[in-house]
Amino acid sequence: MWSLFAVDIKYALEEHEQHRLCKSSEYMNLHFKVKWLYNNYVTDVPPYKDQVPEYPAWFEPFVMQWLNENDDVSLEYLNGAFQRDKKDEFPPSSENSLFSNSVVDVFTQLTQCFGVVSKLECPDPEIWKRFMKRFAKTIVKVLLAYADICKEEFPNYVRDEKKACILMNNIQQLRVQLEKMYEKMGGEKLEEDVATILNELQASLNTVLDELAHKFAKSLEDRIAVKVKEMGDKLAAVKGSGQVQPAQRNAVAMEADDVLVPLMDLLEDSLSLYAQSCEKTVLKRLLKELWKIVMTTMEKSVVLPPMTDKAMMLRNLTTSAKNMASNAKIEDMSRLFKNQLAGSKDVKNAMSNIMDISKDFERNLTPKQCAVLEAALDTIKQYFHAGGNGLKKNFLDKSPELKSLNYALSLYTQTTDTLIKTFCMTQTCQGSTEEGTVGEISIQVDLYTHPGTGEQRINVKVVAANDLRWPTTAGGMFRPFVEVNLIGPHLAEKKRKFATKSKSNSWSPKYNESVQFLIGSEEGPENYELHICVKDYFFARDDRLVGVAVLQLRDIVDQGSCATWLSLGKRCHMDETGWTVLRILSQRTNDDVAKEFVKLKSEVRGEPPITQQ
Repeated sequence: MWSLFAVDIKYALEEHEQHRLCKSSEYMNLHFKVKWLYNNYVTDVPPYKDQVPEYPAWFEPFVMQWLNENDDVSLEYLNGAFQRDKKDEFPPSSENSLFSNSVVDVFTQLTQCFGVVSKLECPDPEIWKRFMKRFAKTIVKVLLAYADICKEEFPNYVRDEKKACILMNNIQQLRVQLEKMYEKMGGEKLEEDVATILNELQASLNTVLDELAHKFAKSLEDRIAVKVKEMGDKLAAVKGSGQVQPAQRNAVAMEADDVLVPLMDLLEDSLSLYAQSCEKTVLKRLLKELWKIVMTTMEKSVVLPPMTDKAMMLRNLTTSAKNMASNAKIEDMSRLFKNQLAGSKDVKNAMSNIMDISKDFERNLTPKQCAVLEAALDTIKQYFHAGGNGLKKNFLDKSPELKSLNYALSLYTQTTDTLIKTFCMTQTCQGSTEEGTVGEISIQVDLYTHPGTGEQRINVKVVAANDLRWPTTAGGMFRPFVEVNLIGPHLAEKKRKFATKSKSNSWSPKYNESVQFLIGSEEGPENYELHICVKDYFFARDDRLVGVAVLQLRDIVDQGSCATWLSLGKRCHMDETGWTVLRILSQRTNDDVAKEFVKLKSEVRGEPPITQQ
């Protein structure tokens, strides 16, 4: 009897598969009735006993149709749920919940769908796997759609801290409920491709939560910056310039606590609210983002104020360059030079003194202020660790932001010689000509070491320049000369600068002049570089930079000598470490070596506002 019934219904369903004469829900109801019939009257009868029944295969297309239609139903349902939630201002779903109703509604719908498929009790394992894979895609579609809505709406709520926290909690609750759904679907027993789909969804939701936490923390950046600036002002008022002795540690700790008052007041007010409003996982994400912002802001505002503070005003810039400079950071300066200054016709030769320092900002962190700041950092770390309830110490200690701040602070307290050595060792592409060349210079360099004393000397011969691109007016004068500067440590009492004679109206002058620099035996030549400038000489005014080239001596240590042509660029190129060193040395206004170094490395060619002959 079952055999005859099976033939009839199989052929009938094959015809319905072609024409879909009924609703998907009617096919599902028929599926349940056939399942009941088989389980009650056929399953224990030979030859069907212990065999995988055929009927799930007959209904597979119709179950898939029902799942496809359920996608649209679920998406429509979630949109309605979110809009209701939004209209009600995202109330918690229950007295003890930190997430709102819409996320509950979304999973209620998905759970109902899964419940229907589960009740089919599909006895064919291969077909069941296909059902689970298709349902997994439904979950992905629905949860990512919900996450997209949250991302789209989130900017409207970043200033409303409680609602912003609820939206972040909702994403976290999606992740929690997804994990539960994963277990219901089979957990570790799930087919690999199904598990992969759900794991990738979990990773996507994790990324969304990170994005929302970042956006929310970013909205607090201005408030943090104000408090960090107040903190910096308090730090600047700390008296005492000598090294801190062990007996002074308690006093330093007290001063650190006082310096931290503005920042800690803000953090305590904010984090107490977040602790009440956020799921623990969300709170830790916010703590991580706030930690990064606090560390970065302290580095840029307290340890290394931006080069565009009054301490680093750029003189005689065009209006557009000034506007750009007003918002630039240390690492932005190279881009500012490239985009705004290169080739600009109205930038005068005063640009060569670009690091002009305002008297209001001519100060350096004293050793005591550094000690107070280090103590303050320890306090901030303890605060974010919160006795084990906050961020892990390992995360705090290894965070790039803290390492960068500590590195900047360590540079701040290093000697001028050490900083210049660091600069020479790290700035390997100063002579980049990506902005175009303005000529070339021929030099010969020979390195010598005295066999007895170890005393080292560097012989430099300036041979010639070629194709100098420098316009003059009719009847005007061009008197190029070459200036060779030795850059490196331990040169305060040694000769470190040489200039050739000038040549009148020659754009490819020959010099053939030599100089000998002594560098002692403390450091090897690999820690030094030659900074070579071609300048236009004019009596009673500042010489104007034509072009600059850098030769790092470590490149010729092995062969001991070289004769080469170097391309001349409009300025030196530096990375963030280079700008950091320059920023620190620019504050050492009583140090002649530091002042010379800053002037050399910051000099930029300014195009004369005249036409070429």
